[in-house]
Amino acid sequence: MEGKKLSLWQAVAMAVGTMIGASIFSIFGYGVKIAGNGLPIAFFISGIYALMVAYSYAHLGRKYVSNAGPIAFIQKAFGNTVWVGALSILMWFSYVVAISLFAISFAGYLLPLIHLNYPTLHTVTEVFVVAFFGALSYFGGSRAVGKLEFWIVSLKLTILLLFIVAGLKVLHIDYLKPQISQSYLKGILNASVIFFLSYMGFGLVTNISENLENPWKNVPRAIFISIFIVMFVYVGVSVSAIGALPTEELIKYAENALAVAAEPMLGKFGFVLLSLGALISISSALNATIYTGANASYALMRDGYIPVPHYLVERKWLGEHLGLYITSSLGLLFALLFNVTSVASIVSIVTSVLYIGVILSHLKLWENVGGRRGLIFFNLIVITFVVFQILTFQFKSSKLTFYTTILLFLTSFLLELFYYGKRRRVSPFIRTKKLLHSSAG
Repeated sequence: MEGKKLSLWQAVAMAVGTMIGASIFSIFGYGVKIAGNGLPIAFFISGIYALMVAYSYAHLGRKYVSNAGPIAFIQKAFGNTVWVGALSILMWFSYVVAISLFAISFAGYLLPLIHLNYPTLHTVTEVFVVAFFGALSYFGGSRAVGKLEFWIVSLKLTILLLFIVAGLKVLHIDYLKPQISQSYLKGILNASVIFFLSYMGFGLVTNISENLENPWKNVPRAIFISIFIVMFVYVGVSVSAIGALPTEELIKYAENALAVAAEPMLGKFGFVLLSLGALISISSALNATIYTGANASYALMRDGYIPVPHYLVERKWLGEHLGLYITSSLGLLFALLFNVTSVASIVSIVTSVLYIGVILSHLKLWENVGGRRGLIFFNLIVITFVVFQILTFQFKSSKLTFYTTILLFLTSFLLELFYYGKRRRVSPFIRTKKLLHSSAG
């Protein structure tokens, strides 16, 4: 999007805004069910997984600046292949579904809070919230989106910090006492894999790198700062919540466990405050996702990876807004026509596969971009294990979702295979000068 460049802290806000979305509010109780009072440890381990992936994103992101993000890194390492094209389609699809999930979640939190939980109003709310943040990206540009995101995230973090501090005042140490056993440790490991998905979002910094001040310096900084902030919040929130109520109570009210946990600390005000915090979190995630999804999709269309007629990309009246139009519209369409809750798991797998692709790219390009080869290889082994565990969990919990994931990968591959010959003849990498700006540093 056109406009002044994003600052470091605006980029951090967008990454934090995406990571601390609806998940910490909606599936916290489910995490307690899996890990018990070991959930803070699970969140910490999940953050370590995220830092492993971030190591490769940071090294590649400061060398190769492109809003195509991970696809640009993978293409640089492995060339203009069918597999890279298939992954680009999958990455774009993940943004589309994320937009629809956030829109549905926003309506789901807002309408019960104001006692207007009617199906028709769900539709109206979803249309309004996507249109609002889409219009902000269109008219405001990167600077306006970045400023709004900074203040939304600041408010969200203030609410969560208030929750953490209030929780420490009513903390029951006995509720946090570990019960070392094989099942306890297994629960922590399983929860760490599942909640690794709650850290997904730091990579979007690379999808706005062309719009970022001093990207060769600020991309790595924004990635690591955002992960450490989110780690602190997740661990702090889980300690306060588990220390305030017995795990049985948190599991009983799994859907809004944090809001229920806020009542012993802050009374009814706490319940309303955490409900508002959920709405603010979803708003910031939607704002960041629409903006970064539009940037990423335009970059992929511009470079020939998403099958869109190139004359549309070159039209002045469309320009960079083409990605915004298509991505937002499809996201809204999914929100209105489908129940996409189960598809969230598919998005997680897509993102995880992209993570493996980025680490493999770092391993191949390490002489050019830097880093310790042994550490990169170790990170690859760990993250591959995590992805395998996610797939195993998906297969056990919902075979339909598992097979849908496989079908989506096959469909993307076949679509790219059909389009591949045309894309090679067009040679977008020769025609465009915007792909992979190498930094002077």
